[in-house]
Amino acid sequence: MSCFVIAQITIHDRDEYRKYEEGFDEIFAGFRGKVLIVDEDPIVFEGDWNCTRTVLMRFPSEEEARRWYDSAEYQELAKHRHRASHADIVMVKVNR
Repeated sequence: MSCFVIAQITIHDRDEYRKYEEGFDEIFAGFRGKVLIVDEDPIVFEGDWNCTRTVLMRFPSEEEARRWYDSAEYQELAKHRHRASHADIVMVKVNR
């Protein structure tokens, strides 16, 4: 069953974050996921949306999403993201 990963990211160091971006596609390609949306200017209907970037990714299964996120390669790359930003990241499963 497919799932989605949603990331709300507040970037405070664009130069350091660029290092994360530069390595992302190569690592991500090995995990059967698809980046559907990267948006820095979403339209807010209700509430607060204070992040500077919103990312939506789809994976064919929860296992594949976890395999990507937990991989040594991604975790090494994510050190740049951790230094450059704050992120709230969730996985949601498709129930239908």
